[in-house]
Amino acid sequence: MKPALQFRLHQQLTLTPQLQQAIKLLQLSQLELEAELRQIAEGNPLLEFEEEGEELETLDDDALKADYPSVESTTAGSSGDGDESDSTDWADRGGVSESPMDFSHQGSSGSSSAPSRGDDDFEPQNAAPETLQQHLVWQLNLASFDPRQHLIATVLIDALNSAGYLTEGLEAILAALPAELMASIDDVEAVRRQLQGFDPIGVGSLDLRDCLRVQLEQFDPDTEQRELALRIVDAELELLARNDIVRIARRLRASEDDVAAAAVLIRSLDPRPGAALDTTPVEYVAPDVYAIRDGNRWRVSLNADCQPRLGLNQHYCGLIAQARGEDASWMRGQLQEARWLIKSLESRAETLLKVADAIVRRQSAFLDYGPEAMHPLVLREVAEEVGMHESTISRVTTRKYMHTPRGTFELKYFFSSGVSTEDGGSASATAIQAMLRKLVDTEDSRKPLSDQAIAEELRRKGIQVARRTVAKYREGLRIPSSSERQRAS
Repeated sequence: MKPALQFRLHQQLTLTPQLQQAIKLLQLSQLELEAELRQIAEGNPLLEFEEEGEELETLDDDALKADYPSVESTTAGSSGDGDESDSTDWADRGGVSESPMDFSHQGSSGSSSAPSRGDDDFEPQNAAPETLQQHLVWQLNLASFDPRQHLIATVLIDALNSAGYLTEGLEAILAALPAELMASIDDVEAVRRQLQGFDPIGVGSLDLRDCLRVQLEQFDPDTEQRELALRIVDAELELLARNDIVRIARRLRASEDDVAAAAVLIRSLDPRPGAALDTTPVEYVAPDVYAIRDGNRWRVSLNADCQPRLGLNQHYCGLIAQARGEDASWMRGQLQEARWLIKSLESRAETLLKVADAIVRRQSAFLDYGPEAMHPLVLREVAEEVGMHESTISRVTTRKYMHTPRGTFELKYFFSSGVSTEDGGSASATAIQAMLRKLVDTEDSRKPLSDQAIAEELRRKGIQVARRTVAKYREGLRIPSSSERQRAS
């Protein structure tokens, strides 16, 4: 054994910090991207956002008018020429622009014409919505409860879910009360009964039957079919859910007309009394890309409002040349990170546009004719078309949305597996589900189609699908079985 020098050649894939950052930005949704960029900008003084209605001072007009190009897609009947506009790749621009990024559709100006907003501008503020608990506590403070009952009622109110139900049970409520209160189950039940009379009627119920009974008891005793409705709620609520009027009438020895009238009365009640005061915020989706019909073409463009306007702070960039020592080294490092970030954002926008364009070209029939014309599409096909890996396509289609004349869809909606057809082709699962929905909507309500009958109807259209597959799609669409649809008719 003696020391020796040897040469070995090998290839190794290394994820640089810049590449890791680009991959991370690619998979973020619009809101997550904005939050991530603002967090990065807080630690890097050379990065600066252009807020709505203001412009960065040292930027020239040409930089502000830099638009990100749109991409046009041809329909299946048009020629393939001109599928993509003469956009330039960000890598060929000879460096990263130090102006704010402005990704907009073709023909729009990057500069902002909105007047600047002063600090004295009045911003209308909506009052915070009242929660169910706050609404009940307000009534509790007006009720004639003694301190002991008031404490029990407070614990009950805190235990209500968003629908107004007590899901934990009275034993859990009793265990939450102070031991020195020496309360019993009967004490808790008595307060709960009084709580059920608060607005909205039925809060504090233990189950659906309890909730409906309390609401029925609030009706005038002379209300038509009130007593029969109470009997149905107590004994035949399951049959009512299946709309089995005949069996209910037979069991309760009442006429079908009276049972039907009582069912109408029950259905007028609120099964979720607390939902009207649910303060859960509604989430709105802003599309990342638009698909717009332009003659015989589908034009794809990025949503300019959803793209971050991020640029370099010219004041701090000018200070780099004057800095010395560690300060100069630190600022140069921050400048390099800022340039890499802007470059990653440009790459993200370009990738999103390419993938959306490829999807629109593959699914132009869906845009023209609807879900029944959806073609089977998998990630590999788009990956091969745009020259990227399937994992990249998966990241860029997650939580990214496209606005079309038929609605706003997540990009993943356009991908679905295929089912063989008689002519050797394939039909997408989305198209089959749309056909299934259409068959159910147009069926005879007195003789609903069974899963086997639906499978046979699809076979007549050339789609080979098994009965169990029809049942799977039907359950996914939340369509009841044929027997349940017949009872509900």
